[in-house]
Amino acid sequence: MKKMLAIHASPRGERSHSRRLAEVFLDVWQTANPEAQLTRREVGRASIPHVSEAFVAANFYPQPKARPLAMQADLQLSDELVSELIGHELLVISVPMYNFGIPSGLKAWIDQIVRMGLTFDVAQDSQGVAQYQRLLVGKKALIITSRGGSGFGPGGEYEAMNHADPHLRTALGFIGIDDITVIAVEGEESVAEVFRRSSDEAEGQLRELARSF
Repeated sequence: MKKMLAIHASPRGERSHSRRLAEVFLDVWQTANPEAQLTRREVGRASIPHVSEAFVAANFYPQPKARPLAMQADLQLSDELVSELIGHELLVISVPMYNFGIPSGLKAWIDQIVRMGLTFDVAQDSQGVAQYQRLLVGKKALIITSRGGSGFGPGGEYEAMNHADPHLRTALGFIGIDDITVIAVEGEESVAEVFRRSSDEAEGQLRELARSF
């Protein structure tokens, strides 16, 4: 049975274009996979704690299996989020680009799930050089993103200013998820017709992809 985890990262509700497009994709995907399991995780309109000193101390406690109860409590949500991610082979992230990057709620989620010993590990080679091991190899991800302006995609005039989906590619790739598709809609804050064409094109791509994802 296929299992998909959908992460919604926009702080907006029904006005969110990334959410709307994600739901188009998910509706078609569920129709094509009626026996599949879909789990939604809200990080845009829910409070995902940012990394704190207590989190760091608990995360890097030298004997993970002997953490004090207080430290276990500090990592409880992170453990839940990691387990959730591990338990699904398909990942969908819907996210707007805010000020050239991702919203803080999604960044907090990333910081909660990139965990040494759980989603990645570190070993030393014979020369004492750190070698990173990716522990979530084999998963597939889709990033559905909306950008207020235009030209932020590959080859675009402002490609170098896009630190949203490239950031996600880097973070997910670090833990082993490198089979990633990005579908973007651009131009919400420019010409209405430009945005409409971009939105229609993205929706068509998502409907097609959903049938085989």
